[in-house]
Amino acid sequence: MAVLHPRRVAWEGARIFVSAADTDAYWWLSDTVGHRLGVAYQARLCETRMRLQADADAIHQEAGAWRARLDQLLDTRRATAPILTQLIGETRSRLP
Repeated sequence: MAVLHPRRVAWEGARIFVSAADTDAYWWLSDTVGHRLGVAYQARLCETRMRLQADADAIHQEAGAWRARLDQLLDTRRATAPILTQLIGETRSRLP
């Protein structure tokens, strides 16, 4: 079994979530995040999508916010690391 470094997982998750937020992959990711991580994370993803559509330069701020969010998630719910890793891989494969 591979060792998952939580900070690396959070950074990759942030990067992929923000990249997907303004693509067609968003719809799949939104539903999956809601089911796997909770509706609070789904709502935050929706907010990210709206911010990026209003201001494409917000990508760095959104990535930073997601990294902090996912860091906190991994600190409080360590069992989500494999789930998040799988979600990152699936989302990456759906990106254009």
